[in-house]
Amino acid sequence: MITHFRRRVRSLRAEYGPSRASAGPDGRRSGPALVVWASLVVAAFAAGAVLHALGMLPIDHLPPLHGHFRTPPPSLAAPLLLAVLAVAALPALTARLRFGAALLVAYGTALAWTVLLAVSGEGLARPLTGPYEYLAVLPAVGDDPLGWLASFTERLPGYPTHVRGHPPLPVLVLWVLARVGLPGPFWAAVLVVVVGCSAVVAVALTVRRLAGEEIARLALPYLTLSPVAVWIATSMDAFFAGVGALGVALLVCGGAGGRARVLPGVAAGVLLGALPYLSYGLVPYLLIPVVAAFAARISRATALACLAGAAAVTAAFAAGGFLWPSGVLATHAEWAADPGAARPYLYFLVANLAVLALLTGPATAAGLVRMTPGSVRALVAAAIVAVLALDVSGVTRGEVERIWVPYATWIVLAAAWSPRAQGRRWLAVQALTGLLLQGLVISPW
Repeated sequence: MITHFRRRVRSLRAEYGPSRASAGPDGRRSGPALVVWASLVVAAFAAGAVLHALGMLPIDHLPPLHGHFRTPPPSLAAPLLLAVLAVAALPALTARLRFGAALLVAYGTALAWTVLLAVSGEGLARPLTGPYEYLAVLPAVGDDPLGWLASFTERLPGYPTHVRGHPPLPVLVLWVLARVGLPGPFWAAVLVVVVGCSAVVAVALTVRRLAGEEIARLALPYLTLSPVAVWIATSMDAFFAGVGALGVALLVCGGAGGRARVLPGVAAGVLLGALPYLSYGLVPYLLIPVVAAFAARISRATALACLAGAAAVTAAFAAGGFLWPSGVLATHAEWAADPGAARPYLYFLVANLAVLALLTGPATAAGLVRMTPGSVRALVAAAIVAVLALDVSGVTRGEVERIWVPYATWIVLAAAWSPRAQGRRWLAVQALTGLLLQGLVISPW
């Protein structure tokens, strides 16, 4: 059975990978992509250092990243050991186990990888304890979440930075978490990690539905050990990534085979409809489920159910007194007065893409040039287009390490097309990138 599966993988790679006539030996076409990847990253850091020295980036000490340089701590040994074990065992496990078991192994490894990376730095929950974070505003919510919601836009200038930059739903999620008996930064961090890492499973299920199980198995190790894990345990944006990926998976898997599946469609609509109320920067993300829905050819009933679920979210917030357009205008006014808005547009237009390159890793760059037309490439392209839309808009001038997390989760799928995707070399490079980011950068997230 294993021999048969290996033959299927080889035939699939021959079908989806580059032709020998055009690509030559394995890996030859990836060279220029890796040069571009490395050049982009080096140029962004070099230009950022010059701009910081000139006083043009006073609040960024390690541009394009929002953090400080440090020497790797001894505590990095734990995630390093896990990375060695995972690189050695994960490709074989995800290839040979039953698919459900492979998903569990990948999810468990992603949880361990994320937590160990976080603990090796500032700790699992510490980034959520800052005065600029969502938890700081919970006393203002008190026992009246509806009253707080109705006055959210009016009182926005008095709230912490992250609250001023986002819609009210993240605060309400943490308020509910506290009300069910799980208050404080530790449980908030647990929520972020558990939901954020679930994106690994959701993306793999989506790929299985659209492109087949073999491609999903090839992608699982790269989804699991992605460098983006450095910011999974430390930011609510990881929670956003999990919600979005689960919504996409429900939409395409719940409407499988063109059959009318109303309940999964409504659930998908609620999750996807919640995204603009979690972050204004997730509006372009909705291009991903649209592309996935067309690729999966979901039924009209499923599509209508999804739209109904999304409309219900909008109606609920409107009934509670929060109008999304008013929130956008109020947040934009706060952003325009923030020092971040004074950052040079042209530098971050390019540097933001360098940060995306770091989050997705060099294996993704190697795979991007090798992907052939198909539904998975369409998903990756949709995520890239969404990132470019945000980048060009100019409202993402720096601090995009966390903002790109929901999008990087899909873009990293391209790593499954990297040379020798069944081998361990490129997976090791991905893990090493994450270890270097965690070990060399002190980030507020």
